[in-house]
Amino acid sequence: MNPRLPAHVGRYRCGPDQPLLVIAGPCVIESSDLCMRIADALLRMASRLHVQVVFKASYDKANRTSASSFRGPGIDEGLAVLERVRDATGLPVTTDVHLPEQAVAAGEVCDMLQIPAFLCRQTDILLAAAATGRAVNVKKGQFVAPGDMRHAVAKLLAGGCHDILLCERGTFFGYGRLVNDFTGLPVMRGLGVPVIFDATHSVQRPASRGETTGGDRAFVEPLARAAAAVGIDGVFFETHPDPDASPSDGPNMVPLDRLEGVLERVLRIHEARLAGERA
Repeated sequence: MNPRLPAHVGRYRCGPDQPLLVIAGPCVIESSDLCMRIADALLRMASRLHVQVVFKASYDKANRTSASSFRGPGIDEGLAVLERVRDATGLPVTTDVHLPEQAVAAGEVCDMLQIPAFLCRQTDILLAAAATGRAVNVKKGQFVAPGDMRHAVAKLLAGGCHDILLCERGTFFGYGRLVNDFTGLPVMRGLGVPVIFDATHSVQRPASRGETTGGDRAFVEPLARAAAAVGIDGVFFETHPDPDASPSDGPNMVPLDRLEGVLERVLRIHEARLAGERA
């Protein structure tokens, strides 16, 4: 087991003895105004709950189930929206990168780059993200054993990145369902990096709606609470004022007006676990 070191994400530090990092926002950028509305709500929530919030939204959902599904505004318009959010709220921002050549532009705006789960083994995209000098959050592939994420960590370290986070988002259980192996959280933390629990993507049911992915948001909070009890450094929620109207991942999202209550209850468990460890 490697000694655990914090990762720097903008002005935040994520890891041992640091406040819980919360990555939250809509799945995809629908409009600048919607992103600002969500970001403003997250900023107020961060102040009330004393957590570190990173705003997340994707400019391109390149792995949609159907070719006809909405993907987002594209990299130029999308990064302009994220820059507006960052400048107006002061929140660090993050987004997915799907191609190595996107990393430079995304790194000029975002405080952290996110590597999608399906791409966590792609050496070129990991090295391109590392070269930006930004923090990199790698989602564990639905097909990857937790311990095997050491290879992604090693690639990022070889590329010069030392602000590395790993994210658990569920493992394939048959063809149309995901499950969480909570033993994987301490395994990945044992690699010496902070670990984030993605509570909303963990409840996905891939392609269960024919040409779109389904899921059940009722299980988001129970899974997040369980992860907090086991031990995590951060939690990831996708949120939206009207999830059922979202063009991507609506069934899994937490309604924006309920997110603070969910997070507050998760924080109680997180803080109780920390107190127990210090006793």
